[in-house]
This record gives sequence, structure tokens and C-alpha cells, in this order.
Amino acid sequence: MNTEEYRKAKEKYNERLKSSKEIPLKYTSVSGNEIKPLYAPDDLDESEFLNEINFPQEYPFTRGIHVNGYRGKIWTMRQFAGFGTPEDTNQRFKYLLKNGQTGLSVAFDLPTLMGYDSDDELSEGEVGICGVSISSLEDMEILFDQIPLDQVSTSMTINSSAAMIFAFYLAVAKKQGVPFDKIRGTLQNDILKEYIAQKEYIYPPNPSMRIITDMIEYCTEEVPKWNTISVSGYHIREAGSTAAQELAYTLADGFTYIEHAIKRGLDVDKFAPRISFFFNSHLDFFEEIAKYRAARRI
Repeated sequence: MNTEEYRKAKEKYNERLKSSKEIPLKYTSVSGNEIKPLYAPDDLDESEFLNEINFPQEYPFTRGIHVNGYRGKIWTMRQFAGFGTPEDTNQRFKYLLKNGQTGLSVAFDLPTLMGYDSDDELSEGEVGICGVSISSLEDMEILFDQIPLDQVSTSMTINSSAAMIFAFYLAVAKKQGVPFDKIRGTLQNDILKEYIAQKEYIYPPNPSMRIITDMIEYCTEEVPKWNTISVSGYHIREAGSTAAQELAYTLADGFTYIEHAIKRGLDVDKFAPRISFFFNSHLDFFEEIAKYRAARRI
């Protein structure tokens, strides 16, 4: 690039910008951060590029961990699904898999999320609404009837009662004759964001963290392909946070899970790769890109 030619072009642009009555000189994102109307090569020198952004698959991973971005592997396609009885949702799962879905994502009803049986008086009016009703191992066996758990990955959106639901899932796999090291999937299992945003918690924070750490420890040894937690900024954003707050709270939660597991004596390199993250995506295009890049770096 001709440096002098670039400098003159940049000066010409700045003069036009200052004289324009249509374009404000200052923009702010939803979170209140100032955004320039245009960014050019001299906004970031080469050393800053290598230290702060760099190429894909290179530290600090601002542009992701895959050398070809997301083009090398098709994302797992799974529709969040669950309603009525286990039989109802089982039929829905089979339909989705038959029509091209490559994984399952289970929605549970509110009583299941809160640890109530469907016949509890507090469950009245909520059974099978906004998710499938699961009260027993038999319910879970029906839910995954004729769905081989070694051939499909399953995401389960459940938190405070995740330990019991996951135990049911493992029992179904055992009944199918599927070794635990062949099971793939994810538990949301993010109890800390329940206190922050969604409020579907059962136990106080300290006992809840003990359960979470127990599950990380168990899965690291016995179910090595299972993602033990999906640390969820999505619900924090939906509860009213800014993008910056979503990122801050979510990563703080992730740090806390890791710190508890290390304190338990677990090897971080064995369990941390099985912690996933789940963020929201709003319409402030550039701020969302910056958010994801910052998340990768941190």
C-alpha cells in the first residue's frame, strides 16, 4: 500500500465526514460504547493485530480456535423440542431425526425443571406445558424409546434438577447397552445463572456448587465426551443485561465452576474442554461481533 496515497485519502475522508450533515460524528452501541463511523488499517498496527486479534487458530484466539472458522464442519442441527407426555415428545424426536435433524435438544416443563413430580399440587396447570414432563426413569425410557444414544448427541436444558435427569439418561443408555464413553451431549447445568437471571433454583448456592462439581468430576472420568455445563449468558441478556454485562457475568460464572473443580483436585486440562458457552445474539451487529471476540480472548 502506498503510505502517502493512503494518508491523503484518509484526510480527504475525514474532511468529508466533518462537513456532512447527515452522518453523526459519534455513534454509541446499545451498551454505551463509542463507535467510529469507519475503521481503517491505521486504527490497528501490525503488532496490535498479532497480540490482540491474530489469525484463526492462533493465540489469543480472538478469531476462533479453528483454522478455517466454521466452514470445516457443519453445525449440529437441533430444534429445541419438548411438550406433553414422554410419548408425545418421543414421536416428535423421531420425526425431527427422520427429516434431517442431526442432534436432539430437550425442553422440559416447569415442574421437571423445579424438581416436582407431575402429580404434585404445585405442578397443576404446568405439566407438559413449554416442555416435556419427566417424573421418573420410566418417563425417560419412553422419551428415548428406539433412539440409540450412541448415535445421537443430546442437549438437555435443565439446571437445578440436572443431576437427577442426567442419572435417568445414563440409566437409559445402560439399558440400551451403550457404554458411557460413547455418549455425547450437553447439560445446561448452569446453576449460577439461575440465581442471576432465570430463578429456577432449588438449593442454596454452596450445596448447588457441590453437586455441580460432583458432576464435573464424575463425567470427566466416566462420561468423557459429555459437556458437563453450558454456561449460559443467554438468560442473563434476556433478563435485561447489556452485551458487556452478559459477557462479564457469564465468564465470571465459568471461572467459578473451574475454580471449584480445581479446588476439588481435578486437572483443569481434563475437565475444562468439556465446558461450553451459550450466548445471546442481538441486532447491534458490530457490538455482538466484538462481544464474541472478547469472549474468545478471555
